[in-house]
Amino acid sequence: MKMSYPAKVILAWSEAVAGNKTIREWLMKNGFPELGLFAYAVRNQDEARKWLMDNGFPHLQATINGAEGNPKAVKWLIDNGYDMLAKVALSGDGNDEALDWLRKQGQREFAMLSLKIRFVKDEIERKNNDIHSISPD
Repeated sequence: MKMSYPAKVILAWSEAVAGNKTIREWLMKNGFPELGLFAYAVRNQDEARKWLMDNGFPHLQATINGAEGNPKAVKWLIDNGYDMLAKVALSGDGNDEALDWLRKQGQREFAMLSLKIRFVKDEIERKNNDIHSISPD
């Protein structure tokens, strides 16, 4: 299965993941709500994760789960024809071989997306492990 987003939309998606609120809102209002909500879901927002699952985007949630180290999610992506997203998930989880594969395939936009996901997940992990930060729970 192929993802059918123009390169500029994938770049906008990666910027939304990185925290660009203006671009995230643009995606949501211009026909790409799943990509805007992905940016929330990657930051562990349960409502956004549920929306992705309930609205026909389990492959996007599986990409997040794979980037969080879930091998079953990566296998599901591969089994369902989302090889590119499987590589994005693996790269997002820190797998440099997957990142190199994306680059060698000429998938610069997906490589950038995976690096933005990696940065966000690493930042969340850092905050969770910081004894000086206060948990919002």
